[in-house]
Amino acid sequence: MLPELDIGPITLQTFGICFALAFLAAGWVVSKRLRELGHPPDWSYEIIFSGLLGGLVGARVDYLIQNWDDVSDDLFGSIFSGTGLVWLGGMIGGAIGVCLWAWRRGYLRRELLDVCSVPLALGYAIGRVGCQLSGDGDYGEPSDLPWAMGYPDGTVPTPPGVEVHPTPVYEMLAMGGVALLLWRLRNRYDPGVLFAIYLVLAGVERLLVEIIRRNDSVIAGLTLPQLISLVMIAFGAGLIARWGGLRTRRTQQN
Repeated sequence: MLPELDIGPITLQTFGICFALAFLAAGWVVSKRLRELGHPPDWSYEIIFSGLLGGLVGARVDYLIQNWDDVSDDLFGSIFSGTGLVWLGGMIGGAIGVCLWAWRRGYLRRELLDVCSVPLALGYAIGRVGCQLSGDGDYGEPSDLPWAMGYPDGTVPTPPGVEVHPTPVYEMLAMGGVALLLWRLRNRYDPGVLFAIYLVLAGVERLLVEIIRRNDSVIAGLTLPQLISLVMIAFGAGLIARWGGLRTRRTQQN
């Protein structure tokens, strides 16, 4: 594990480095896709900044809501603390930020959803590299598989001698594969369908990996991420059906 990098007097968090790399990679993909579609590639910087700003605000607000009893005594300090970010809030906040940008640019349409689908999958995969390096507790249950490993030096260490499922590695490989698949399919379907496919695949991935994760169940033996995943799968399948299914993109007549 390598939670921190010491470069002279500077200490860098490896999760933060991967967080930044995820946004840089997402920006590069967005720029490339916008250029293919005939839009200004510089929009990519605006999209990524809007998503980053909205995501940070949403992740912080979600954390404060979920931990109100712990943070209410020092709300101002908790708001500007360097820790405490929740993925779901970040996703919602980031989506709101991008939608506000798109409304201002007159680009609030289904094509934007497709533009964002590959970067979302790729950014998630790179983010899980940060989870693996920092050992932040996203690992799975104890396992005796040959590739099981311990996180004794992680920010949330495993007990001495205990090896677990390296679920960040599983998710990195799975979502990296999803990103590659979506990129190959980017011109095949009608607008919006690619994003719907992303919702289904990302939902299935998280639904399955949660089986060996350490999260507690909340309803019917399912964890909160699994419940969210079911919603993503159902919503994505509904969008696919509504927007023409998985038929090949219609050829436009001149």
